[in-house]
Amino acid sequence: MAEEITYYAIVNEFSSRERPGGVLRRIKHDGGQRDEAFTRDLVWKRSPSLHSSERGDTMNDFYPITEEEAMRIVDRIRSESGTSS
Repeated sequence: MAEEITYYAIVNEFSSRERPGGVLRRIKHDGGQRDEAFTRDLVWKRSPSLHSSERGDTMNDFYPITEEEAMRIVDRIRSESGTSS
């Protein structure tokens, strides 16, 4: 099985679907799956947020988005940090 990646916009009380607060990706692979959020440190790190949401945590909402939309959010986060790469 090849990796399958699904991206999600992260929305909370301080953001909106039009301007998400962040982005998360769920990577499914032969060994299972892992969730990673793009952080303010400008790297992808494991995150329990989506799993917590699926278990009833209502702190964030997650909306499936395309890879292109996810990369726009990543680019915006990089831009806001003052880093372009």
